[in-house]
Amino acid sequence: MKIIIVEDDASIREEIKILLEGAGYEVECVEDFTQTKKQILDANADLLLLDIQIPYMNGETLLRELRKESDMPVIMVTSKSNEIDEVLSMSYGADDYITKPYNPTLLLLRIQAVLKRLSPSNSQLSHYRDLEVDFAKGTLKNSEQEVVLTKNEMIIFHFLLTHIDEIVTRDDLMTELWDNKEYISDNALTVNISRLRGKLSDFGYDDVIMTRKGQGYILS
Repeated sequence: MKIIIVEDDASIREEIKILLEGAGYEVECVEDFTQTKKQILDANADLLLLDIQIPYMNGETLLRELRKESDMPVIMVTSKSNEIDEVLSMSYGADDYITKPYNPTLLLLRIQAVLKRLSPSNSQLSHYRDLEVDFAKGTLKNSEQEVVLTKNEMIIFHFLLTHIDEIVTRDDLMTELWDNKEYISDNALTVNISRLRGKLSDFGYDDVIMTRKGQGYILS
């Protein structure tokens, strides 16, 4: 999973980057703070680690602006001497916070906890690229439009999303549908995959569900 770091202290930023990469995360760092919000949104990260004291726009204000456009999980890094920062961070939409100087093990545990709590298996909301995926409503939406998926299409998309960048066999999908008490024939699976591709195409995502001949499908 990908984490984006917004921290203006270069030594701390590099320390966190090394820590997270060592734990298996993909890491992107913001180093030019003139367009921080745009860089965060463009990164399509799974979590944002945001220092409260950054140039041009403080972290709380940035978080408040981000929440108008994104539900990306956010962990705020606050000063241990200022409890009001913690209160404001949570009220503006942070999912958790950690204080400086932070304990590396505690930071990793906080990140794991937030990502687990907000994963598709534990939440009715998730994201794919710039799309919000609402499993309860069966919808995909961005800032411009909303598309409704059928129950079978959502089950298929959910399974592909939880195995993103991995090959999923047709048998895997048939089993997932059967476990959800949705009978579907082999031909019907092909039709549902085709319709799901068409709906993703409506958002400009052509060919994101690729067929691997003799193997299955992969969502990228």
